[in-house]
Amino acid sequence: MSFINGIEICRRFHTEVVEPVMTDSYPFLSYSSALLGPGSEVLGYDTEMSTDHDWGPRVYLFLNEQDSDQIQVSLQGRAPGRFHGIPVDVQMSVVTTVPRFIESYLAVNQDGPIESVDWLTFPSQSLLEITRGAVYKDDHRLLYKLRNQLKYYPQDVWLYLMASSWQRIGQEEHLMLRSGFIGDELGSAIIASRLVRDIINLCFLMERQYAPYPKWFGTAFKQLKCSDQLMPYLWTAQTATTWREREHAFNNAYKHLSNMHNGLKVTEKIPNDVSCFYDRPFKVMNGEVVARLIANQIVNADIKLLADKRLIGNIDQITDNTDFRKINRWSDGEGQYARTALKKLIIHNDK
Repeated sequence: MSFINGIEICRRFHTEVVEPVMTDSYPFLSYSSALLGPGSEVLGYDTEMSTDHDWGPRVYLFLNEQDSDQIQVSLQGRAPGRFHGIPVDVQMSVVTTVPRFIESYLAVNQDGPIESVDWLTFPSQSLLEITRGAVYKDDHRLLYKLRNQLKYYPQDVWLYLMASSWQRIGQEEHLMLRSGFIGDELGSAIIASRLVRDIINLCFLMERQYAPYPKWFGTAFKQLKCSDQLMPYLWTAQTATTWREREHAFNNAYKHLSNMHNGLKVTEKIPNDVSCFYDRPFKVMNGEVVARLIANQIVNADIKLLADKRLIGNIDQITDNTDFRKINRWSDGEGQYARTALKKLIIHNDK
């Protein structure tokens, strides 16, 4: 059988299995059904290789009521052993409510307001897992409201994250050149890789797209509008064997980033060319200057206070530790505790 991607398999599973069960057994019950959560299929990147684990017919079923055990039993009782030739896991459908899902996924209460600082504790991958995928049924538009609420960062959070990205670039762009200048090509190459990652993250922000986790980072970058022009320079910077080659590649990339930034019209225009780093024989973008220009546009009191203290960004910019990024989903209340601790770290980063 030819490969059918996960979004389509789950759509068929909803139509041919889930919906008949709900119609027959719970004809007056309103609900929403969707493919959300982890998995390459949610982002549309699954291939035949993806089917070897944690892949197959499944949906999230969202109800208004808390009592979901009987519905779970009904679905498991009617589900076939195989669906379109694919084994069906007994836990193929998760029956929950939107508030319960959000609390388990982001460790926030949907009934209360999501504060500006809360957004800095949400990994972009987690936000993708909620806002991508596919919705198959949505009575009362429960998922529409949720996904619309989380579709992208609020304006000042967006500015803060862009400023933090420029700050990261500004803090290391000259270090790559200094390392190479003293003959440390390995150290220079390592810093170059970090800069490539920071530039790509900045591109996601400038195009208002959530960035996925590392496995699909480059794949998703290729889908950005800027990738065709930036990819050759970033690839050269990544693969170059000398620091002068890296410098030249990054300088071309910085010019394009400057034009992208000016196109956003969030600050006064910045130069679209590089300049010397003090009296040293290499050129940089001066990312920290751009960072401050952006930070000066923030009006939200909490985010402005953070920006004035130090531009450390969000959880994705603070750490790349996979387990730490999943703190919102730690069990037994640990997620809420850990996220609160992270908020305190972000808010009091000067202490």
